[in-house]
Amino acid sequence: MLARMILLAAALALIGPVSPGRAEPVESRIGSLDMAGSYPTDATIKKLYDERDFQRATQAYIWALPIVGMANWQKAHETTFGAKSGDVIIYDDFVSKRGILTANATTPYVVSFFNLAETGPVVIDMPEGAVAGFVNDMWQRPVTDMGQTGPDKGKGGKYLLVGPGQKVKNTAGYYVVNPTTLNVFWGFRALEPDPAKVQKLLGALKIYPLAQRAKPAKVRFVDVKGKSWSQTQPRGLAYWQVLADIINREPVQERDRLFLAMLKPLGIEKGKPFKPNERQTKLLMEGAVVGEAMAKAIDFEKQFASAHYVDGRQWHFSLVLDPSQRAESYDQLDERASWFYEATTTSAGMVTKTPGVGQVYLGTYKDKDGNWLDGSQTYRLRVAPNAPVANFWSLTVYDTDTRALVDNPQQQADRSSRMDLKKNLDGSIDLYVGPKAPAGLEGNWVQSLPGKSWFAYFRLYGPTEPFFKRSWVLNDIERVAQ
Repeated sequence: MLARMILLAAALALIGPVSPGRAEPVESRIGSLDMAGSYPTDATIKKLYDERDFQRATQAYIWALPIVGMANWQKAHETTFGAKSGDVIIYDDFVSKRGILTANATTPYVVSFFNLAETGPVVIDMPEGAVAGFVNDMWQRPVTDMGQTGPDKGKGGKYLLVGPGQKVKNTAGYYVVNPTTLNVFWGFRALEPDPAKVQKLLGALKIYPLAQRAKPAKVRFVDVKGKSWSQTQPRGLAYWQVLADIINREPVQERDRLFLAMLKPLGIEKGKPFKPNERQTKLLMEGAVVGEAMAKAIDFEKQFASAHYVDGRQWHFSLVLDPSQRAESYDQLDERASWFYEATTTSAGMVTKTPGVGQVYLGTYKDKDGNWLDGSQTYRLRVAPNAPVANFWSLTVYDTDTRALVDNPQQQADRSSRMDLKKNLDGSIDLYVGPKAPAGLEGNWVQSLPGKSWFAYFRLYGPTEPFFKRSWVLNDIERVAQ
């Protein structure tokens, strides 16, 4: 027994005292994490908290894209244009449309914002006409469609917007809708090509707080022609300033409580002013940079099965989310980022499969050979004859950095079937995008900018059966000799 005890004591002397945990650093993707025993050192604790909050800022950037984009538009509505709740702005020229994420350059946009906390419930009396309209909450989720794809079916009707916590006793005669936010977006595209009919439609439009229904005031239209502005989500700390402001003006959505918990250590908290310290500011700025880079990857290299258009084509469906932003077992986060990084608003009409109504958005960032579209090169899109549309089609070119209409000297970013385009003998139409117009085809050309990348949308308004059956397929954009 004594001999065994002597041998054990000798072994322990060679090994040394038993450690309560390993002292080796833990190797990770963020470097070595030093441990004192199994406890992280002070330096490692700081590193881990910084990494935690940086990762949270990065993911919160992606999560917040729709509400920041919408809030930034509302901010421009009120401060840049001086419009109040319920005032209507018509975006119908190149400069004003250039402020909107991937605006179409063909039809006018008629838009307003409502602050139901100030006005109480609001009535929108839609006139009869060829319009595609809707209401979105500030998360850009559809509240209702209006016009051709709405319950009024284009025949007109009174819509009553009743916000969170608001009640109305007598709702007879109204289409009652309940947005989940107090601030809401309303707008429509006038599909009627005759300007006189559009003006008549606008003259019949009525918007007023329900409390003023006995004597409603006329709609106030605010002229914004020629004014430069941007709805694009701002970069840097301004992104978080817009987010903090709208969070304080809206009720908390149940689905978003965990994201709000993640933002709290970064200085964004419901009911409190946004005053980030030096550390928080640094992490928020870094999170915005990486968050936007991630959003670009999610958007420009879509990895969703729902984006697939046709095998062997670079074109894809740009709108890859359900307008409700919900799937069967989860809320759509990356799908949401993919759309709202480059675009704005959703509605049921934008994803309807009913032939002859609604819209389809095909997008591409690459040419036929799989190369990114380059503003210094010249490209051709051959649109096959008999495009399957009840209304019209258009090709629109956007600046990749701003995701807005390409700001070219031509001041023209689209070509559409409503224009007088030169046709080939077989009825097909060749459209060109490049720094210079092909001789004799200036009317079929959109000017690109050397040194700037671009992407394109091909819109089909009122897509018909051949589109859904894929018996008519859109060709890829091909690079051609200059």
